[in-house]
Amino acid sequence: MSKKSILNKKSLAFLESYLNNAAPTGYEWNGQKIWMEYLKPYVDEFITDTYGSAVAVINPEAKYKVVIEGHADEISWYVNYITDNGLIYVIRNGGSDHQIAPSKIVNIHTKNGIVKGVFGWPAIHTRNRAKEEAPKLDNIFIDVGCKNKEEVEKLGVHVGCVITYPDEFHILNENNFVCRAIDNRMGGFMIAEVARLIHENNIKLPFGLYVTNSVQEEIGLRGAEMITQTIKPNVAIVTDVTHDTTTPMIDQKKEGAIKNGDGPVVAYAPAVQQKLRDLITETAEEKEIPFQRSALSRATGTDTDAFAYSNGGVASALISLPLRYMHTTVEMVHKDDVENVIRLIYESLLKIKNGDTFSYFD
Repeated sequence: MSKKSILNKKSLAFLESYLNNAAPTGYEWNGQKIWMEYLKPYVDEFITDTYGSAVAVINPEAKYKVVIEGHADEISWYVNYITDNGLIYVIRNGGSDHQIAPSKIVNIHTKNGIVKGVFGWPAIHTRNRAKEEAPKLDNIFIDVGCKNKEEVEKLGVHVGCVITYPDEFHILNENNFVCRAIDNRMGGFMIAEVARLIHENNIKLPFGLYVTNSVQEEIGLRGAEMITQTIKPNVAIVTDVTHDTTTPMIDQKKEGAIKNGDGPVVAYAPAVQQKLRDLITETAEEKEIPFQRSALSRATGTDTDAFAYSNGGVASALISLPLRYMHTTVEMVHKDDVENVIRLIYESLLKIKNGDTFSYFD
């Protein structure tokens, strides 16, 4: 594949639309509709399940099945309690970071539409500087400009309403994509681009390709657990994000040395099947695709674990995208890394043969 830019105006427009759409855990369907609409010209059929995972299938008649997968959800909050004076306390839906909440604008999703609010915080002038209290789950709150609980409820806000951040996609210094929810709708974008390239390059795969956008990863890999039982794949290549460890306050001796712009990250972990991983790293070397390595103790913490340990064992691997500021509203990835993840998945698929078991005993 040529080293010229993979991304075109249409794909970047899709990326912006897809990232800007709110798709919190348990409410992913609108984002999935955007994703499927983009993929429609490039695939043969779609599979969806009860909870919203979506699969775009190429060559569905084939018995041998290969999955490439990302997850569609984003972190968010739930309304948990409304005080008599109209303030809203929250609980997490996924791994939402309480420390970034104060002064953030939020969207509360109701049956009447979006209700705007803000995470309030006492002014610096009023705080005891000798005993500064840090933001915690039990002291952050949302203000929607109402004077009492009744006014809040008239807006359609009730316990259980989901809350997202409205921060939208933008580009820093030409090559850095910034948005909330890059974890991991960028994964859904990258696997969609792989499907586009297969179609545009008129590639005839010797197996069925299941381009899978799973839901509910942020609360325990639940969507992948469900959809892998539907697909029953032979092989799964999962893509997710991982931490850039070059910014302040990160211990590289603990987290490893990973840098935005230095290429995709290939994982070493018990859930990662060694022969499949070797195929990926050898492909990267052959095609001169830069890549990095990471070692993950026990679980990967990604949908790789759900696929690997399903259906009696599925040969699985993880290719991660380096990301700065995970679970904030300014998640940042490098354009080169995005394109090289796409390249690495695409080129790796071309190396997989119909019937490969990746068994140690072959």
